[in-house]
This record gives sequence, C-alpha cells and structure tokens, in this order.
Amino acid sequence: MELLERKIDTFLDNWKRSPERKPLIVKGARQVGKTESIKAFAKKNYESVLEINFILQKKFRDIFQDGYDVDTIIKNISLLEPSWRIIPGKTLLFFDELQKCPECATSLKSFCQDGRYDVICSGSLMGIYYEEIESNAVGFKEDYEMHSMDFEEFLWAKGYSPEQIDELFAHMIDVAPFSNLELETMMNVFREYMTLGGMPEVVKMYIDNGHFGGTLKLQKQLLKDYQEDISKYAIGLDKARVLSVYNHISTFLAKDYKKFQITRIAKGARNREYIGAVDWLKQAGVINVCYCLGNVELPLKGNYDASLYKVYYHDTGLLIASLDDEAQEDLRVNKNFGTYKGAIYENVVGEMLVKSGYENLYFYKRNNPSLEMDFFVRDKDSLIPVEVKAGDGASPSLNKLIDWKCYPDIRYGIKLGYQNIGWSGKYYTFPYFLTFLLKRFLQEKR
Repeated sequence: MELLERKIDTFLDNWKRSPERKPLIVKGARQVGKTESIKAFAKKNYESVLEINFILQKKFRDIFQDGYDVDTIIKNISLLEPSWRIIPGKTLLFFDELQKCPECATSLKSFCQDGRYDVICSGSLMGIYYEEIESNAVGFKEDYEMHSMDFEEFLWAKGYSPEQIDELFAHMIDVAPFSNLELETMMNVFREYMTLGGMPEVVKMYIDNGHFGGTLKLQKQLLKDYQEDISKYAIGLDKARVLSVYNHISTFLAKDYKKFQITRIAKGARNREYIGAVDWLKQAGVINVCYCLGNVELPLKGNYDASLYKVYYHDTGLLIASLDDEAQEDLRVNKNFGTYKGAIYENVVGEMLVKSGYENLYFYKRNNPSLEMDFFVRDKDSLIPVEVKAGDGASPSLNKLIDWKCYPDIRYGIKLGYQNIGWSGKYYTFPYFLTFLLKRFLQEKR
C-alpha cells in the first residue's frame, strides 16, 4: 500500500543527515500518522531496525530496570529477543507508545552521549507523562510535533505538484487574483479537505475510492477512539471534566459568541476547575485553544486572558463528524459550509494556522463599543487582525482596528473568505484555502 507523502518525511531525512542529531521524540495526537511515517523512514535508511511497542510488547518495559547505560539496555533487549541484529552505526531503535514507559525517556541522555545507535520515540503522549518525559531528557533530545495532514499535504495526496503550490504562493506575493477556473477548482478541493479533515486513514480511503463513502463512519470511530483514550489516560484529573469539555466543543462553536463557558456545561461550575482539563486536551494535541486578548497590542503572549478562550477541534473533519445527521446532509449534499454560524470556517482557519507554525491562537471581543476579531497574527513589527467571513458581508471590526489610533501596532489586516485575492488599501483579501501559506506570506511579502 502506497503511503501518503508527509512533511515529517523531509524532517526525518534531514535529521538522519545531521552529524549532531540527538534522540528524537515525535509527539502528537493519536492516529495522525506518526508510526507509519517513522517505519517507512526506518526501512529506507537502516540495515537493522528494532521496533519496540510498549503497549503490544509489555515485556520490554523492564529493559531499563538495571539502569540506563546503553550497553545494559542493549544486553537486556538481546536477552528478550536474541535473534535481533543490533549493529552499531547501522541500527535504529524505535520506541513506540512512549507514554506507557516514561523510564525510556531517561535513557535518551545515555543514547545521546553514546552515539552508536539512532533513537526515535513516539506515542500519543496523551496527558500526564509528557512533563516527566521532558524533564528526564532535557538537552539530550529533539522534539517534532506532528499533526494530521495539512492542506498542502492534502494537495500532494490529490496529485498537485510543489510547482503548482508555489504558483499559489506567487499569486499571494503579487496580489494577483486567480482566474474563475483556478478559484473554483481550488475552493472545491478545499471543501473536500474540510469535509474529510486530515486524518491520514480518512484521506487515504477517499483518495483510494474516489468518493466519500465510508469516510464519515471512519471519522465517527476516530471520535470514539479519542473518547476512549481520554478515559484511559486522564489519570489524576477528573475524567468527567475532560470528557465534558471535549464533548461540548461543537455545542459552543454553534453559538454566535463561541467562547467556551463552563457554567453552561455544569451548573455552578467554575472556570478554574476546568482549566486543567482544557490544558490536558491541548497538550495531548486533541484541541486548539484560542485565547482572548486583554489588550490589542504586542507582544501577543503578554496580553491575553487565560480564563477567556475558544476551543476548536484539532482536525476540522472531526468537528464535522460530531455534527448531527441533518447537518451532515446539508454539508455533504448541499456543500453548505456556512452553517453552524461560521464555526467550520473558523475551526479550519485556526487549525491551518497551528499547522503552519503558530503555537498559540488569539482573538478579541469587547461589547462597548462592539468590536470582535477572529484571530491575530504578526509580522516582524506589526499586529495583524485576521477576519474569517462565512459570507461576503461588511467588515466593520476590521476597519475599526486598522483605523483607530488607539491600536498603533495594527497597520493592516487580512480578510479570509470565499473571495479572490485583493488589496483594499487597508487589508488583504485571500480565499480560505491560502491560509496554509499565510505565515510564509507575512515573512516574504514585499
């Protein structure tokens, strides 16, 4: 079976070529393609690969009991599997499901200093162990965070070439509108991506079959798998709270004001009681959190209110799978993605920003005078409001933020919608599908 091309493929090739490479931890939500990508890379690049899965092969959890010296660990592996070939300089040790054996992380310092064997660790890292893993291996490992497929990877899966993607970017840089054919074709591909999301198994089914049949069932199963994992790994936290936050995401995204309000989940609940649940889900890669700015100014990280936030699914396909049957019919048959009060477009733009390298998301809302903005990003010296429009309405908040002198860090804005590329004199307009190129555009624009 042909594997989908992923961005981690290039990262792993560069990691292998680096003489200063350290043990690598590939982290991310479950079923985003970590194991498949690592195994394909290992097969191509190593004479010997030792794959140890700490869930399926529990006996290997004990290989660190005699200490973390590399020779001792290798000896214990050989005792358990004497037929395995362990060749210095030609062997990769792939430790999968790391969350089940955090002691493995302590050994990374020894492997880093020893240098005879390459080491890659992976796992769902859903919850409590990652902080322990971080502290045990600090300075002696490298991290790579993997997400479900972004829109560029989806374009690759559809057969689009890097040259065609560079052409999309050239339109942005030149502020050159697309032809009607170009715009409609790419919007149709983008609607496919929103419907499917980027979970590799779902995308692979669609690409192989050429239709949506079976994909919704698979998406709904993935939602159930996440719920089961939350119940399994949310040790030390109130599982009910974590599940309650996760299960109410689409409920709040359906509201006009999409801020997550704990009091509407449980009567008398306090926000501080649920902050840990939200942080847990964010750390596990299951959700994206968008924080409300207290002041619309730079730096972003120093001006947000941690108690006011929106919560988005990390994969828009899972948001769509969480909707009721009537909404499914409207989306898949009528392609009415403007339903759910613009939540689908907001979710996918937030997802694309995170996948393109924005570590945190920010929004703004105030009531007097009325002013709200979906997202904020920045270039090297200015703050940039990003408006996401489900329709083609006016943009009063975007204009106010740019015009009002009380926001000196804002010099221009960006409006994303079902519209062509343009410049109004105050803000750029881009079609939704170009969001994956936005960070690159802000770095390279003339």
